[in-house]
Amino acid sequence: MGETYAGAGVDIEAGDAAVERITAHVQSTSRPEVIGGIGGFGGLFDISSLPYDEPVLVSATDGVGTKALVAAAARRYETIGVDLVAMCVDDLVCGGAEPLFFLDYISVGRVTPDHIEALVSGIAEGCRLVGAALVGGEIAEHPGVLPDGEFDLVGFAVGVVERRRAQRGPMGAPGDVLVALPSPGLRSNGYSLARRLVFDVAGLAVDDPAWPGADATVADELLRPSVLYTPAVLELMRAVDVLGVAHITGGGIPGNLPRSLPGDVHAVIDRSSWTPPPIFGALQRLGDVATDEMDRVFNQGVGMIVVVPAPRAAEAIAVLDGAGHRAWQIGHLQAGSGPVRYTD
Repeated sequence: MGETYAGAGVDIEAGDAAVERITAHVQSTSRPEVIGGIGGFGGLFDISSLPYDEPVLVSATDGVGTKALVAAAARRYETIGVDLVAMCVDDLVCGGAEPLFFLDYISVGRVTPDHIEALVSGIAEGCRLVGAALVGGEIAEHPGVLPDGEFDLVGFAVGVVERRRAQRGPMGAPGDVLVALPSPGLRSNGYSLARRLVFDVAGLAVDDPAWPGADATVADELLRPSVLYTPAVLELMRAVDVLGVAHITGGGIPGNLPRSLPGDVHAVIDRSSWTPPPIFGALQRLGDVATDEMDRVFNQGVGMIVVVPAPRAAEAIAVLDGAGHRAWQIGHLQAGSGPVRYTD
């Protein structure tokens, strides 16, 4: 018998089985605008019936980074798909966009249908939480590139916003208030440093306590799924004139908040206004990491920051609290350009 694709490490039958097993998860995210189903060469979505006067499509793409390596080591694949959706749609909402549909790209060393199903079930859960349809994706088996059991995830999201809102850009001014939404964990950022600190410096295993006396394991903390902020921020935008939104991902507050501000103001952050979740202090102690480095790498317990007029700050916090987020005033804007400034 001659050489075969399976002999080269690609199992077509396993890929077909994986597609069959994920079909129900994909269908669970469907919206009325979706045309057709799984299996086509492209996902079809009818935007003609959307209630927008001048709809502008907004797109975003992202991945989960080396958080995937933690999931593979712990053999826990069910929630990292939620992270993937969050990384994409929470970027869209910074421009006021409602997510419409999502696509994923899963690359693996070897297709294992139950692992693929677990990954897609998480992606589908994230899509359901934000009302986006999962209209397509790709499962790519790459023997020799990724070892068996390892994987990478990439996502692509498309949303819609009225042209008049898309064109206005950041509108913060001196005196406006910064309202924060909490993140209980790392989301999907800073994992190269987190993994080095936990596994290389401290020599911990995924089943060890995350820090001395912790009830949670390393895997529990490092695989804590990302909060999806999009529904709450969209609700806030319907209630209050939101002047800017920053998704706090890689680069932390200093690297992301200025992206949502005009060039003639800068942010002042009151560090005493919140206490970061314990995982951040644990990581800092493991490597004696400087505070400014922690600020640049991790979200420090802040997943999203919105800019609102000072007279509407209490209302904004109440709306976000009602949407399930214990929001708080984290700072304000001052005149002048420059980096984010922290006060105690």
